[in-house]
Amino acid sequence: MQAISVQQPWAFAIARGGKTVSNQEMPTAYRGPLLVHASMRVDLGACDSPLIQAAGWNPRDPLATLGAVIAVARLDDVCSAAVNGDPCDCGPWADPSSHHWRLADIRALPRPIVALGRPGLWQPQPTLIADVELMTASSSTHRPS
Repeated sequence: MQAISVQQPWAFAIARGGKTVSNQEMPTAYRGPLLVHASMRVDLGACDSPLIQAAGWNPRDPLATLGAVIAVARLDDVCSAAVNGDPCDCGPWADPSSHHWRLADIRALPRPIVALGRPGLWQPQPTLIADVELMTASSSTHRPS
């Protein structure tokens, strides 16, 4: 399992608002499970973006926190078409000057797990992975039928 730190409110939009593209400076060969970590930085200019507002941005929501893992996803693909000057169909969240990391099976955590992040793709500590797995397992067994 790998992790990626994303600035708020973009991390919130991934966890809560249907943002299935993470715009990144570099591509990656990695495919598989991915922790979404809300970094300690906030893109203040993005907070009023129509996309962010449509995603339900609420700074009082626990998933709007900083410095914590707030979701799990699967990194399915990376589209580099836009960076190469070619058209892509990655949707409204896709920045034309970035590589588009396509995310699937995004699940917000029931509550944030405080953790230190890093730039780029990073390997989370085994204890963090265990905490996330325990939380996701217990939340899936407590869902109403």
